[in-house]
Amino acid sequence: MTGTLLELTGLTKAYPGVVANDDISFRVKEGEVHALLGENGAGKSTLVKMIYGLVKPDAGRMKLRGTPYTPSEPRAARAAGVAMVFQHFSLFDALSVAENIALGMEHPPRPRDLAARIRRVSETYGLPLDPFRVVGNLSAGERQRVEIIRCLLQDPKLLIMDEPTSVLTPQEVDILFRTLRKLAAEGTAILYISHKLEEIRALCDTATILRQGRVVATCTPAETTARALAEMMVGASFSAPERQPRDAGEVLLEARGLSLPAPWAFGTALKEVSFALRAGEILGIGGVAGNGQDELLGAMSGERRAAPGMVRLKGAEVGAQGPAARRAQGLCAAPEERLGHAAAPDMSLTENALLSATRRKGLARHGLIDWAAARRYAEEVIARFDVRTPGPGTAARALSGGNLQKFVIGREVLQAPDVLVVNQPTWGVDASAAAAIRQALMDMAARGAAVLVISQDLDELMEISDRFGALNEGRLSAIRPVAELSMEKIGLMMGGAHDMEVAHVG
Repeated sequence: MTGTLLELTGLTKAYPGVVANDDISFRVKEGEVHALLGENGAGKSTLVKMIYGLVKPDAGRMKLRGTPYTPSEPRAARAAGVAMVFQHFSLFDALSVAENIALGMEHPPRPRDLAARIRRVSETYGLPLDPFRVVGNLSAGERQRVEIIRCLLQDPKLLIMDEPTSVLTPQEVDILFRTLRKLAAEGTAILYISHKLEEIRALCDTATILRQGRVVATCTPAETTARALAEMMVGASFSAPERQPRDAGEVLLEARGLSLPAPWAFGTALKEVSFALRAGEILGIGGVAGNGQDELLGAMSGERRAAPGMVRLKGAEVGAQGPAARRAQGLCAAPEERLGHAAAPDMSLTENALLSATRRKGLARHGLIDWAAARRYAEEVIARFDVRTPGPGTAARALSGGNLQKFVIGREVLQAPDVLVVNQPTWGVDASAAAAIRQALMDMAARGAAVLVISQDLDELMEISDRFGALNEGRLSAIRPVAELSMEKIGLMMGGAHDMEVAHVG
């Protein structure tokens, strides 16, 4: 590392009712991997949006290589050498890799020349890509490679990465880290946002920690424990989830040879999926993104209908029933996509509470909405799950991703269902909130509920699950007790290995 690349002094940004960033000052050096940490709503997203030209600060200044830096839009930031890989991919499934990359370039070269550059740069940095493959056919890890290569073709001096490992396998994380270390060795600075604190400790040289919009600490992650980092983020100590003794009871949710066609051109068909989920049990389903997780949740929640005999709830056939009917019988669900699927962006939190809890929480009487009751329920979710928001009248889209996630999970948990199906329950939430959500799921099971947790976070599944299965290309592996599994066995299961192959490992 050499001189300072980016210097922030007194950056401040306020919105009605909240100061998102308050007098933020820190430096990022050339060739440094610099972590930006903070709990949900701490101001990380607003800060990087100012650096990338998406948001204009109210006060303060930025310097890039000692020169005043005031990007009016992302195009100006890119021209100055600042690139960003967002948490949510911005790719068109029906276009090729090269076509997607060309869309993000001011003056794209001829297709043949661009394809050659993509191959050269992707191989140089250990992220090989075929420029002619259709993006809709790529895995989540390969899609992220497209986003990264699109940035690297700009020859950035500063690369901002927001939760880059949330959709990656452990092997893909290793590849990404090698790439980032190579970039840093060549002088590129990396501003890295993640809630995975052990990854921060392994990768980052420095960490700046935000709390309630202000810088509260700077440290060297490798010299700091993950727990200490988490406690600096939240300003208090917190407890890891505690497993309570529980015995599995009767089967509450069952899939029998569940097969469904792909719901869209680039979706995944479910193929002969079978499992039995019992009362008092947490069944963890792992897998790399894009292997049928969304499709499985849809089949369980009732968003997609199944043939007779394929889905049973409390022993009754429910394959032809929709979400409302299944909720009435005790099955609640929380999908992965929180904004637009789990929550309506422009509706208030009160209205979003009403969407799924009307019947189970008695929020309507004689066909009329009881708005006072709906508001009280939203307030209960906000209080019990520590959702940082001005109040229940706030629109869902105004919340940070992590706070909306807490609201969505809390809205379902507090309905006290007999069966809860969740996909990515702690996606994008900080360590303290993740621990609280996992504890809530374990407490549900201890009270006798059956919980199906679909997640790409293997540490999470190993922490809370009683049994584990892996989805690969729409097929579910044999279900095994977590106590019998090593990470190597799990990796084989996620890769589609047959049961005998897994059995002979370790």
